[in-house]
Formats: sequence, structure tokens, C-alpha cells
Amino acid sequence: MRHRRAGFKLKRNHSARKSLLRGLVTSVITGETERIITTVPKAKAAKPLVDKMITLAKQDNLAARRQAASFLTTPEAVQKLFDKLGPRFSNRTGGYTRIVRLGFRKGDGAEVCMLELVDAQLIKRSAERARRREERLRQEQQGGEAPPAN
Repeated sequence: MRHRRAGFKLKRNHSARKSLLRGLVTSVITGETERIITTVPKAKAAKPLVDKMITLAKQDNLAARRQAASFLTTPEAVQKLFDKLGPRFSNRTGGYTRIVRLGFRKGDGAEVCMLELVDAQLIKRSAERARRREERLRQEQQGGEAPPAN
């Protein structure tokens, strides 16, 4: 019987599993696109940990910062978590991540998926639009012809 045997082993011992999950969570938080592509079991194991880190960031006190710093592998991840992600998800009560299945990997046939923050795509799109708008305004101010809008 598997009573009280929750969690994923991922065919690793405790220290290797902990290191793997810490790396995955740090990659999701620090990545420019705020997403990673990995196998389904790894994403399912990392998802609650990412959600827990964002919940800590919403508290934004010293104890929460220290807890996050003890889990994440880089100081930049802690900085971004508390300065950007915490305020961004402040009005959301949970469900900060999503898993999107992408198919099967060619080499070994493992099912791969994308673990991403729920509004990562919207943030990237709006940043791209703002950059294009600035470029267009700069061209107009210089008296040049504005490039066509896509």
C-alpha cells in the first residue's frame, strides 16, 4: 500500500531530486520568458514549488525572503521574485502556473511539456508592443517615415 507516500521520486535520491527541483523553480522564475520545457513528471513535481515561492513573494517580509533565498539558487531569482512577481500576482489567490503538453521528444519518446507562469505570454506581448510603439514615435519625432505596424 502507498499510504502517505505523496510526491514524485523521479528516479533520483533525495539530494539529486532536491537539486533538480530547485534548479527548475529557479529557471522558471529567472527566465526571460518565465517558462521552461521539461518532461511531464518533472513539471508536475515543480509546479507546487513555484506556486509556493510566489505565495511567499506576496507576503514580502524578511522571513519570507529568507525562506525563498534558502530554496532558490541565485540572488537574482529572489530579487525578481519579490520585486516583480509578488506584486504582479498580488490580486490572484492561486494557480500561478500552467502545464501545457507539447508532445513526445524525438530521442527517447518522453512526453514533454511547458511549465509557465500564467501571464508570461501577456507580459512579453505587451513589452514587445510598447517597444514597437516607442520605436515608431521616435521615428516620427525625427521626421522620418514610420515603419509599418505589424
